[in-house]
Amino acid sequence: MDRRRFLAGTTTLAAVGVAGPFAGVASAGRNGELRPGGGYGPLVPIADERDGVVRLHLPKGFRYRSFNPAGEAFTDGSTTPGRHDGMAAFRGPRGNAILVRNHEVNGPVGAFGDPAKAYDPAAGGGTATLEVTRYGRVVRSGPSLNGTQMNCSGGPMPWGSWVTCEETVNGPDVGNDFTGQDNTKLKEKHGYIFEVPIDGRPSGPIRSAGRFAHESAAFDPMSGAIYLTEDNFAFPSGFYRYIPPKNPLKAGRILDGGKLQMLAVRDQPGKDLSAGQPAGASYRVTWVDIDDPDPAFTGTPSNDTAIQAVGKQGRDKGAALFSRLEGAIHHHGTVYFVSTQGGATAAGDTPPSGFGKGRGQVWAYESWSGRLKLVYESPGAVTLDLPDNVTTSPRGTLVLCEDGGGDNYLRGLTRRGEIFDFSRLVPVAGDSGAEFAGSTFGPGGHTLYVNVQSSQGLSFAIWGPWQRGGF
Repeated sequence: MDRRRFLAGTTTLAAVGVAGPFAGVASAGRNGELRPGGGYGPLVPIADERDGVVRLHLPKGFRYRSFNPAGEAFTDGSTTPGRHDGMAAFRGPRGNAILVRNHEVNGPVGAFGDPAKAYDPAAGGGTATLEVTRYGRVVRSGPSLNGTQMNCSGGPMPWGSWVTCEETVNGPDVGNDFTGQDNTKLKEKHGYIFEVPIDGRPSGPIRSAGRFAHESAAFDPMSGAIYLTEDNFAFPSGFYRYIPPKNPLKAGRILDGGKLQMLAVRDQPGKDLSAGQPAGASYRVTWVDIDDPDPAFTGTPSNDTAIQAVGKQGRDKGAALFSRLEGAIHHHGTVYFVSTQGGATAAGDTPPSGFGKGRGQVWAYESWSGRLKLVYESPGAVTLDLPDNVTTSPRGTLVLCEDGGGDNYLRGLTRRGEIFDFSRLVPVAGDSGAEFAGSTFGPGGHTLYVNVQSSQGLSFAIWGPWQRGGF
């Protein structure tokens, strides 16, 4: 994340009024085919340069090194938690990257790091900040935010911060979630976004940005809005924007006390966008206000009731329905975001559990035109299986992390609608749910950093002949 390049690219695109790098991709795959091209060739087993173990399959010519696995000591002496998830890379000294990484830990298991600095000393999630070389060697590392819960994804901010998102509404005021862990042991309410500066201490939750199952955040510098996705597994999800009381580029941070809104399709209240869409689908949108973004619960409602409280306000006003909105990224005036289970169920596929019966959609919201466009809808699990985290390569290709039930891949989606395999994760022993997460290119595009979200989580640095293919 380079502030100068981020702002220059956005300003140039807005000035000429073009539709962004994926204009035309919406027609890709209309007959369910895998469009060839953009890739780097067959995937082969490659040994990890840290210890020689094969953890990834990659195209020939690519190399990688894993680093900072769960259970290893940070350089400050504290212990690295598991469940490595969303992540962003910022420019560091001597060509190194500053990584801010989420840990999606649930339950009242106690804070990692120093509990005296924790938002909630009973909660085990948060973020770590690391300085890492282009080849995956850790220079320094340690906790940067602790005492939060279920920190799933988030988003980089061009003034040098990572916004981390809690994918839960757990707290002592609501019933236990699907895991059955005792919420009365928690000391604080959860379900918020937090800003984590790369060179300072994080502040508290931004409560006006809502208490719901947050997933990702993407900043639009033209409007100053923070776009937010919701991953409400069993229920409809929404696409939101938070408008702070002052543009964060001027304030230097995200201020609380702003307005939360939810996307609706103009003249089609309650439009169900989780269902299969026609190729090239495009909608004019409007935004409805959320009157009570941080509801105060009384009587300890069930978790299912509490997790729908904010979204229901928007849907009562006609907001659109999505299925499991996960990764989001801003690129040249457009916010790309992923609906993990959106789309129609393909012939031969088994519908996934939860809300949404497809294998994934990629959407694009053009903040400058006010239009929502379908970029891609998976024609079946073999082609794209439950996309989750997303980022863009230096050339504008989308990097999609899969969250499927079988083999998990990193896949690329080019501006021409070509989708290709870049890496396959070797299954993690004892953790069938292990998946890729947190992909992010480091300064200059030399290295792709990515995580494995698992109880045995770890991070990777991948490098090689990027110029040969779509990234």
